[in-house]
Amino acid sequence: MAPDSSPEKEGVQDIDAPALEGMFTKELSTAFAALGCFNLAIFGATGAGKSTLVNAVFGRDVADTGVGEPVTRGVDYHRRDDGFLGIFDSEGFETGSAGDQILEGLRDVVEARRTSAIDQQIHAAWYVVRWSDRRFEDAQAAFVRRLAELGLPVIVVLTQVPSKDGQAHPHAVELSNFITGFGLPIRAGGAPVLTNALADDFTHAPAFGLDRLLDATYEVVPEAAQAALTAAQQLDMERKKKAVKAVINQAVTVASGIGAVPIPFTDAALLVPNQVTMIARISAAYGLPPQRSRTMAVAGSLILTGGATMAGRYVVTNLLKFIPGGAVAGSAISATVAASLTRAVGIAWAKVCEYALTLPEDQQQAFWSSGAVLEKFRSALSAG
Repeated sequence: MAPDSSPEKEGVQDIDAPALEGMFTKELSTAFAALGCFNLAIFGATGAGKSTLVNAVFGRDVADTGVGEPVTRGVDYHRRDDGFLGIFDSEGFETGSAGDQILEGLRDVVEARRTSAIDQQIHAAWYVVRWSDRRFEDAQAAFVRRLAELGLPVIVVLTQVPSKDGQAHPHAVELSNFITGFGLPIRAGGAPVLTNALADDFTHAPAFGLDRLLDATYEVVPEAAQAALTAAQQLDMERKKKAVKAVINQAVTVASGIGAVPIPFTDAALLVPNQVTMIARISAAYGLPPQRSRTMAVAGSLILTGGATMAGRYVVTNLLKFIPGGAVAGSAISATVAASLTRAVGIAWAKVCEYALTLPEDQQQAFWSSGAVLEKFRSALSAG
């Protein structure tokens, strides 16, 4: 007997919700773990603006939100609670014996970690100088050289630099040129990166140079640590979107293989495991907090199952517009249909994640644990 192809009958086959939630939880854990950790060493005198700089690039102060431990004299390691970002941070030092002690201890740390897993190594170092100090001494230059001798890719960063119409304060440029004259083995073309992490309402100085600092950091970070850096950084959404696009494209390829032998719409649940993996990897690529994996798993299972929410049925019956011609002969899922459905689900979930990132930290938990996720997903599907 021919299958009933009416919209009322075309739905994702009901899946045991607890089992699917467990599948989501496992895939989210795998996706987060696969990112690893980007480790940044940051040095500079007290008051140079290190914490403010980290906050501006990564969204929050790691020292306030992560677990810290001393790794050598004068240097602590803080790993942010989401696991994507680690900071090796000195409390602030003046040049001289304190700097020498830090370097000697750091040498042992670098050597011990050089053959460790990539997420245990130091991937980049920022040496931070407050431009308004208007000085850079021989001892500071020696410290930077010794950092480079340890094998660390060093970027010198001038902080709190005022700018106007995209041009840095001329005195800051003068200091930058002075530092460049030392011929230090630093990245970003051998010159400091000029930044201002926070806009100043009093002086009307805007945030400045952070994108260039992020670009310079990407240039020195090994490829194996770039996924973690992309998840951790909060400046460049386009980099996150590029990573997500790759995830979706891979899932679409898998879905095409599943649909190579056409299956009835009633067997659309065959596509779900691939879509679970895709959604988990998208969530990780955006750097969503893994401690919310439980609520994200519940949200994802609501979207991909049938049952009381009818979310699965909604996906199938409302995504025909993504299929050439708007209809499918015999109500079968072919490779084209499977790819189209999977791509649409991935794009819609990406929009949900992007929206979540715009919410204040204290509102994200409520969003993931409410029906707003499903409504946002449906809205994203309708928008195409």
